[in-house]
Amino acid sequence: MTNIDAAVLNFSPDSMLILNGVLAIVMFAVALDITPNDFRALLRTPKPFVTGILSQFVVLPALTFLLVLAVRPQGSVALGLILVAACPGGNISNYITHRAGGNAALAVSLTAFTTIGTVLFTPLNIAFWGSLYGPSRAFMTSVAIDPFQVAATVSLMLVLPLALGMLVNRNLPQLAWQLRKPLQMLSMTIFISFICIALYGNWEFLGAFGPDIVPLVIAHNGIALLGGYMVATIAGLSPYDRRAISIETGIQNSGLGLILIFGFFHGLGGMAVVAAFWGIWHAVSGLALAKWFSRTVAAR
Repeated sequence: MTNIDAAVLNFSPDSMLILNGVLAIVMFAVALDITPNDFRALLRTPKPFVTGILSQFVVLPALTFLLVLAVRPQGSVALGLILVAACPGGNISNYITHRAGGNAALAVSLTAFTTIGTVLFTPLNIAFWGSLYGPSRAFMTSVAIDPFQVAATVSLMLVLPLALGMLVNRNLPQLAWQLRKPLQMLSMTIFISFICIALYGNWEFLGAFGPDIVPLVIAHNGIALLGGYMVATIAGLSPYDRRAISIETGIQNSGLGLILIFGFFHGLGGMAVVAAFWGIWHAVSGLALAKWFSRTVAAR
């Protein structure tokens, strides 16, 4: 991986615009599953929700930093792992949690709250953990990250579509019911296809760096899934909630990660390769874990 820190992936402004639109549609589709009752239930039993938030925004970045210290990757790769860990739960986590027989309502609520919380916690986590590792600190000092600009990007791509989807679900429930499944399936198909096309367009980089990056991404994702489950277990939560928190922690919004990488880090090679492989692998590992979980009914 001698040149990965100097590599810059090809990603046109038109591609960025398409990715932004797809991500907004995905979040709108997710919000069609969210009702005010989901949040009222969390107020009655806040422990699973608080545990999920801590797992997502505190435990996962800390575990990621320990992985970076253990493996000592090059700076752009380390920063890519840190950025992915700083992103909110992924848009397919709710579907995978449902398939796994976990607490889907908890998963949906965590996706909503972590998405909103991303406005504050994502830039803070990137700046804090990225500055603690020498090789990644060099990129942090050479790239100016404006927290307000990050917040504006996240709000436009994630928070606004989330709010609109919730409004449709509250005021036009019949329309929301009709749109929910086809829109979720369509948006995810477009998103995965887009990632595959982007990978194909940068195949020379992926062929050169993939053999080193893929095992690291697999290990990172495994740590995220296992870390979320262990945090929920230590907190004394039911298996029903553990499944949801494990999947919410291990399924990251890598699409947002790519937008931040190309918007603020100029397509830095190691970061982009990490996020791109995450975009494919977490869907594979999440569906496989859901299949394994679904063999038994989770106790509540």
